[in-house]
Amino acid sequence: MAEATNREGGSNGWMLPSKHLLQRGVQDLPEPQPLRKYIGASVILLATALGSGELILWPFITAQVGIGLLWLAFIGFTMQFFLNMEIERYTLVTGETAVTGFSRLWYPWGILFVIAAIVTNFWPGWVTSGATLFEFIFNLQGVVVPVAIIQLVAIGLTLTLSPVVFQAVEKIQFVLVGIIVLFLIVAIIIATEASSWGSIFAKAPGGVANFPQYMADLGGALILGAIAFAGAGGANNLVQSNYARDKGLGMGGRIPNIVSPVTGEEEAVPSLGYTFETDEENMRRWSGWWKVANQEQLIVFYAIGLAVLIGMSVLVNSTVGIMEGAPEGELAFINEEGEALKNIVAPWFGTFFYVAGFIILFSTNLGVMDWVSRLSADSLKVTFLRDSEFWSESKIYAAIVWLIAIVGSVILLSGVDQPIVLLVISAAGGGVIMAFYSVLLIVLNRRVLPEPIRLRGWRLPIMYIIAIFFIAFSVYLVLDQAGLVGG
Repeated sequence: MAEATNREGGSNGWMLPSKHLLQRGVQDLPEPQPLRKYIGASVILLATALGSGELILWPFITAQVGIGLLWLAFIGFTMQFFLNMEIERYTLVTGETAVTGFSRLWYPWGILFVIAAIVTNFWPGWVTSGATLFEFIFNLQGVVVPVAIIQLVAIGLTLTLSPVVFQAVEKIQFVLVGIIVLFLIVAIIIATEASSWGSIFAKAPGGVANFPQYMADLGGALILGAIAFAGAGGANNLVQSNYARDKGLGMGGRIPNIVSPVTGEEEAVPSLGYTFETDEENMRRWSGWWKVANQEQLIVFYAIGLAVLIGMSVLVNSTVGIMEGAPEGELAFINEEGEALKNIVAPWFGTFFYVAGFIILFSTNLGVMDWVSRLSADSLKVTFLRDSEFWSESKIYAAIVWLIAIVGSVILLSGVDQPIVLLVISAAGGGVIMAFYSVLLIVLNRRVLPEPIRLRGWRLPIMYIIAIFFIAFSVYLVLDQAGLVGG
C-alpha cells in the first residue's frame, strides 16, 4: 500500500511519508556556526569506539596474527565515516533521527532497531574488561563480577541524574578521551618500535593474501566484529543523529534535548522534525552545515579514532609481539603489555597503562548505555508511545539505562564473564545491524530528500559498496556459525 506523503515546500521535492508520523511544518534552516562551536558532536561516538575495537579487539587480533590485518581497520573506519555522514545528512535537514526516518518508510523499523540495539549491547563486555584491568592495577583476583556491577550502577546513576544528559556525557567523555590520547602519545614516543610502524605497510600485502586463513583461524565472528568495531559499530553509528541534534547542528537546533526525569524539566513530545524551502538562502545554509558536519566528523571521529586504533595495535606489537595460544576470552595480552611497559619505561607507566585502559572501558560503557537508551527513547516516543502523557523521552531513556544495567548484572552473576567473548557477541551482532541500515540509508536519502540535498554523486557508489560489504560479511557470519564455511 502506498503511503501518504507530505510535499511541504511545493515543487521542492520533499517526499517524507506521513501516514504514521506527521511533520511539524516548514522552518528555515538555522544559520550555520563556526566549526569550533561543534567540535564534540562526535566525541561520544569516538569514546564508545575506544574501548571496543581500539583497546581490545584490534590489539587482540594483532597479538594473535601480527599487524598485517590493520588494513581492514582502515576500511572499517572509512566505511563508518561515510555511514555517519549519511546519518547526519538526514538529521541536518529535518531535525529527526535516521531511525525516525526509517520508521517513516516502514513503521516497525523503529522498534526493530530498538530491540536489536538492546539485545546486542546488554552483554557487559566493556565493564568486564575494565574490571579485569582493575585486577591488574591492584594485583587482585576474583573481583571482576562485583567491580563490573558497581560500574554498571555508577553509570546508571550518572546518566539518570544529569540535568541535561548530552552535556554531561559530552563533558565526561572529553576528559576521558583526553587522558587516553595523552597516554598514547607518551607510549608511542617511548615504547613503540620503528619496525612495527613499518610493518603496517610492509605486511599489508601478506595480510590480504592470507586473509582466508586468518578468517579460518580467528573465526568470522571476531573478524566481522572487529571491522564493525573499527570505529563505533553496530547501531551505535545511528545515534550520531541524536548527538548532532543535541549539539544543535542544522535543523537539530530546533529539537529539545533529553533531560533527567529526576533533576531536569521534560517535554513529553515526540521529536518529529521539519522541512524547509529549498530556496537560495536555505541552500546556502545547508552548504555551510554540511561542510561543518563533515569537518567535525573527519577530525574528531575519523582522524583521532583511526590514529588511536593504529597506535594501540602498534604498541601491543612492539611490546608483546605475537602471543601464540593466548587463551580466548581472557585479556592476557593486555597483562603482558602492561608488564612490558613496566620494564621498558618504568613500573608506574605500566600501571598508568592499566588505569588508562580502565578509563577507556568505563567511558565506552557509559557511552554505550547512553546511546542505546537515547536511540530507544527517541524511536519509541515517536512511534508506539507518541500519545503517552506519562512516557516522555526522558523517562523512556532512564528506563532503558536501568534495564541494561540490570540485565548486564544478571548475565555476570550467571557466570558469563569472559571479556572477549562478550565483546565479540556485541560486535558481530552489530555488523549484521549495519548491513540493514546501510541499505536503508541509501533508500531514505535518495527517496525522501529533495534533489539538491539527497545522496548522489561520488558518495552514492561508495554507499553501495559499503552495503554490499556488510551484507556479504553478514551472510558469511551466518554460514560460519552454522558450520557451513571455514574450519
